[in-house]
Amino acid sequence: MPATDALGPVLLAHARAAIADALGLPHAPAPEDPRLSERRASFVTLTRAGELRGCIGSLSAHRPLGEDVRANAVAAALKDSRFPPLDAREFDAVRVEVSVLTAPEFLEFRDEADALSQLVPGRDGVIFFNGCQKATFLPQVWAQLPEPRAFLAALKQKARLPVDFWGPNVMIARYEVEKWKESEVPTP
Repeated sequence: MPATDALGPVLLAHARAAIADALGLPHAPAPEDPRLSERRASFVTLTRAGELRGCIGSLSAHRPLGEDVRANAVAAALKDSRFPPLDAREFDAVRVEVSVLTAPEFLEFRDEADALSQLVPGRDGVIFFNGCQKATFLPQVWAQLPEPRAFLAALKQKARLPVDFWGPNVMIARYEVEKWKESEVPTP
């Protein structure tokens, strides 16, 4: 999905300011934009030296975009259970990426092969459901897992299911994103 360029810097500034606030660091005020009040879902991804440092987001548009980005930025920095909370000394070395999601669209399929044939690598973010188990990968994950079967297998693992799992309760939804990323920052 093409990025709406003028919105990107605003969202990145809001994400970075929210993290700075949470860490008690000084920062410039983030610019305002009327689109921040629209209900949209977002993910905030943090990287350091090219490696994932946190990623938290929303799959449904349940609050205004500005609020969603700020909350997800703080959660990615401090509450992603895969990482220790971000330390104030890391703040300048972290790169922020914001993804804004379209509404998920549920796929209709006969079996796993049919579901796989409908996925578009590089474009589709995917949500895998099996009862209470759920996991998602943003479209950016296709860069590491370009083959649909491997992509879906890793998504099943993320949902704490075997890679070869398939059952009658499986549901799959896809979405697209607009995304913006800060330019590389040097590692101190």
